Formats: sequence, structure tokens, C-alpha cells
Amino acid sequence: MANIYLNTKKDLTAATATTLYTVPSNSRGILKSLLISSDSGSATTITVDLFDGDPASANKFTLFNVVDIAANASTQLLTEPLIMLENEVLQVTAADADRLFATASILEINREDR
Repeated sequence: MANIYLNTKKDLTAATATTLYTVPSNSRGILKSLLISSDSGSATTITVDLFDGDPASANKFTLFNVVDIAANASTQLLTEPLIMLENEVLQVTAADADRLFATASILEINREDR
């Protein structure tokens, strides 16, 4: 088994669902941190959803629904780690384009020997 420490970052340039992280089929993911940062002078909101597979056809579980993000501020959404299973997908949706950045810190545990 291999432990892979990574982060994934997205500039939310559109007010549409954006995939932040997908767990590989041979791994589990432990989401340690989900930081949302604003670089705008206007407040906005964000929604975070977890899908148990391909978002086009899988079950959706809303983790954070329309959370306020203050202007020019950062908000740490997670207070505890979130375990993600194989093929699960984490998506973020900004209410407004070009105001937010999303950064996730993840420990990915690969079950294959290297």
C-alpha cells in the first residue's frame, strides 16, 4: 500500500458544478481540509456535494449547502476528516463566477503494492 499526500486546487471561474477530486478506483481518500478563499470585494456562497460515483448518474449527498463566504476571506469548511471511497466524486459549486478558489488537502491510500 502506498500513501500519497496531495492537494487539489480549482479557481471557480463559472457558477457551475466543478469536480474538485475523484477517488481512483484502487484507492481511498481521506479529505483532511477543504479551504474556500475569496478574492472578491463581494460576499458569495458555495455548495459542496459528494457523489458515490459518476455525478451524471450517482447518488448526491450535499455536505455544505449554500455556505456564506465573506468578501476577501477564507473559510475552512471541514472540522473533521472525511473518508471517501473508491470512485466517489467531490464537487463544488460557486454561486458567482470568478470570486472563489477551492483547495482540498487529501491523503490517498492506494491498495496496490508498488
